[in-house]
Amino acid sequence: MYLSGWRVSEMRSLEWKYVDLNGRVVRLDPQLSKNKKGRVLPLLGESAEIIDRVSTKRLLDCLFVFHRGGRRLKDLRSAWQAACKKAGLSGQLVHDLRRTAVRNLVRAGISEKVTMELTGHKTRSVFDRYNIVSESDLRNAVGRVNISTGSLRP
Repeated sequence: MYLSGWRVSEMRSLEWKYVDLNGRVVRLDPQLSKNKKGRVLPLLGESAEIIDRVSTKRLLDCLFVFHRGGRRLKDLRSAWQAACKKAGLSGQLVHDLRRTAVRNLVRAGISEKVTMELTGHKTRSVFDRYNIVSESDLRNAVGRVNISTGSLRP
């Protein structure tokens, strides 16, 4: 979810029939998406490694990519809270992964249109709520303009 910006419900309901290991892509069925629009997630880098890792532990009688003992994941809150506490990050929400994915994609220079397509944001207004601008973003923007123009003035 951190890498793709997918919703918890989309990750929990992902079945192997939507994963093309040879083609290195995951296709989200429109019926599994909140906005009923299918999406494609190319598997590259860390996302490919994650899918490869879970595929080696695949249970043939289990439909789901991510599961607990062969059963579909239900509620992640208690496991998430325990993991955050162990990492010293209490107070973080699973949904923060989606917000972070949007920020990371945009900050990496990926167009907002492509980012919206990857994450499944249908409207600009909702996307803008996830694309949070921080003070450091503003500082970086001014710094980049100053560098590109050769100006050292604010």
